[in-house]
Amino acid sequence: MKVNNRTAKCGKQAIVIGGSFAGLLAARVLSDHFDRVTLIERDEMNDRPEARKGQPQVRHPHTVLANGLNVLTRYFPDLPDALRKGGASITDVGTAIRWHVSGGYRRQFKSGVYFALASRPFLEWEVRRRVFSLPNVSAVDRSTVTALLSNGKGGRVTGVRTVRRGENSREEEWAAELVIDATGRGSAGLRWLEALGYAGPEENAVKIGLGYTTRIYRRRPGDLVGAELIIIAAAPPGTKRAGLFAPMEDDRWNVSLVGWGGDHAPADEAGFLEFARGLAAPDIYNILPHLEPLTDFFHHKTPSNLRREYQKLTRFPGGYLVLGDAIASFNPFYAQAMASAALQAAVLDEVLTGRGPLDTLWKPFFKRTAKVVDLAWALAAGQDFNFPETRGRKIRGTNLKNAYMAKLQRATQRDTVVYGAFLRVANLLAPRKSLFQPPIMWRVLRGGK
Repeated sequence: MKVNNRTAKCGKQAIVIGGSFAGLLAARVLSDHFDRVTLIERDEMNDRPEARKGQPQVRHPHTVLANGLNVLTRYFPDLPDALRKGGASITDVGTAIRWHVSGGYRRQFKSGVYFALASRPFLEWEVRRRVFSLPNVSAVDRSTVTALLSNGKGGRVTGVRTVRRGENSREEEWAAELVIDATGRGSAGLRWLEALGYAGPEENAVKIGLGYTTRIYRRRPGDLVGAELIIIAAAPPGTKRAGLFAPMEDDRWNVSLVGWGGDHAPADEAGFLEFARGLAAPDIYNILPHLEPLTDFFHHKTPSNLRREYQKLTRFPGGYLVLGDAIASFNPFYAQAMASAALQAAVLDEVLTGRGPLDTLWKPFFKRTAKVVDLAWALAAGQDFNFPETRGRKIRGTNLKNAYMAKLQRATQRDTVVYGAFLRVANLLAPRKSLFQPPIMWRVLRGGK
């Protein structure tokens, strides 16, 4: 992906609805293509790392997978150094993780695949600073978009109507040649489309009943030796619990205990520790009693993987696109959301660079973003069908592929070639089918020896 540096523009004004990660990246892309970009955010935005009300999962562990980090670095070349200086970690996935899966630990090795570990507020702040320093990008916070404006014929979107919160509450209208909805899983886009006379996309919800309970602890030298973070995967069908023990800036640990099918960690000291005892490996349980807590417990539930099939629509208003979690939101345990948003933003750049008419931009955009979503969806929703409580529409061949993937997971405990191939797919660098190529399948089926 090449960052666009053209001076020719697609239009005078673009609007992004939503100031979270996906919205910020969309604004960055649009700044190369429009004279002015206005980002409209419901919450108040301040020039500091912060957890806003509209970001329910913001306090839990966050990772930018390798391909997402590649996109971020192309748009913000100085971002990796800034993250490191701020205390975040950009590290080799293969050496960094002590990763327990399928009864054993993956074999640690130098993989050449790098990802970023940071708190969501810090990462987002560093991105936000860079986006809002662009001369043609401005922000309007404490404003809620209530409707899309159209040309009266239902043919194209011409802007948005907002209500400003606070003492000077008022209704405003904003004109734009392109509007991007990046408001996340709870997007009102389906309601907005209906008001304009359009049918919304089909939704595919894979119900998983996931719950996170998270606490932040002080990090001291010697807490964890031989790795930078711990992942203890669930072991379905018997064990529905998983754990994440991840570093974050300011010498802190972010510890999350995760459960599928309604098996969620309690938000109290004794219950949290007892839940950790029930994980498939003891690493996190052994460390927890020796840590100093810095916060109370935070709890968040994700009822389902949710995908809106915009690419299947045959009728859609011009001048309007949807991006990020508003298209597809995944089980957060697999850490795909930010990388998926970054790759979708890169698709937006590509279709705008192609300079097709804005009124028909939605066709190639949704077709190409569907390919981005396909890989993450197959990995997340596919894996979640290993839990008998999971309900939803399966991709054909899911059971057979999951049986093979179970063997592959065990092979990663011994074979770094298999593990390396898996890491490239998990980090959205390679298609899932690469794990089913004969050289990899041979190594997996012979037991990874």
